[in-house]
Amino acid sequence: MSRSGVAVPGFRASGVRCGIKERGLDVALLVSDVPAAAAGVFTRSTVVGAPVTINRTRIRSGRGRAIIANSGCSNVAMGARGLRDAREMGALAARVLGCAEEEVFLASTGVIGEPLPMAKLKEGIVRAGEALAPDGLGDAAAAIMTTDTVPKLAATRTRVGGRTVSVAGIAKGSGMIEPHMATMLAFVLTDAAVAPPYLRQALRSAADGSFNRVTVDGEASTSDTALLLANGMAENPRLRSASSPGAQAFSGALREVCQELARAIARDGEGATKLVTVRIRGARNGEEAMRAARRVANSVLVKTALFGGDANWGRILQTVGAAEVRINLARAEVSLAGVRVFHKGASAGAAARQRAQERLRSKEVELEVDLAAGRGEALVWTCDLSYDYVRINAEYRT
Repeated sequence: MSRSGVAVPGFRASGVRCGIKERGLDVALLVSDVPAAAAGVFTRSTVVGAPVTINRTRIRSGRGRAIIANSGCSNVAMGARGLRDAREMGALAARVLGCAEEEVFLASTGVIGEPLPMAKLKEGIVRAGEALAPDGLGDAAAAIMTTDTVPKLAATRTRVGGRTVSVAGIAKGSGMIEPHMATMLAFVLTDAAVAPPYLRQALRSAADGSFNRVTVDGEASTSDTALLLANGMAENPRLRSASSPGAQAFSGALREVCQELARAIARDGEGATKLVTVRIRGARNGEEAMRAARRVANSVLVKTALFGGDANWGRILQTVGAAEVRINLARAEVSLAGVRVFHKGASAGAAARQRAQERLRSKEVELEVDLAAGRGEALVWTCDLSYDYVRINAEYRT
């Protein structure tokens, strides 16, 4: 099994196959060799999986050791059985690792409304424990994939208090993507020494600037979970607040990893052919800027036009207007792939549209709208909408 080569001191990880999915790895295990500070953010959906319910309670302690996750079955809408199976999943991992059940966080992703195959999962957890390795994050990333086409992993290093600190994370997400205060599944590890209250603050800030700015199809998941473990092995002076020496460097590294993962999720949207950055400028305020950005990023008309390479600025202005935000149309501008196609209340002309359409063939494009109504700004990452999105979701259970 290939390894990512990415390692965070004091952590081990693994990904193994137990047969929940028809093919591929489907059980991931991540563990700190020592007790770690822990923080998490979760879905705002009112329909949640059993792992989310349990994690919300366990995260209150601000401490943890491990994350056990499976793909292929989400353990959602299973009532008392779902909670019982989730707790057993955590207990099995705790026994394999020799830690307390309360130190184990859980995640399940996949089909809704079906029970976890516990017999397979029991064997898989044991094998995952045996396969733990310092460079196992690549396998763990592969094991949490569902309709993802590639594993998602990011890592960086920075200096905190004269010590080198590592931050690395894995994520999964391809469809049912528009999180609020969380992401699909994201697990981030660091050897920085961080007090739990500040760790929570840092994760929320990083999530707001990354995972909360991703949409593939406007659908929030029942299982969205982002977890961060910090084991202190770097032995830097403990970060207690945003004003602690080195806190800015740490939060910057955390944000960098989370943003790289967020962009990878958008790039790998179900059936996507291009990563799209939607940037709104000149809004009356930040709230209106974000409302317009999300509206554009979720517009089926805009996303299909981008798939077809059509520099259709009319669809963009239409959906901005539908967001009911203030716009000074006489001064507004729309740019596609760096080409201004709408300027001061009128089309920029056929030649500009042709240049934009040529640039829209790129795998990464930017769509920018200046509302000319204020100073509010917002950014959202999304993708185009292709024939394959329909096919993938039509065949998801079949």
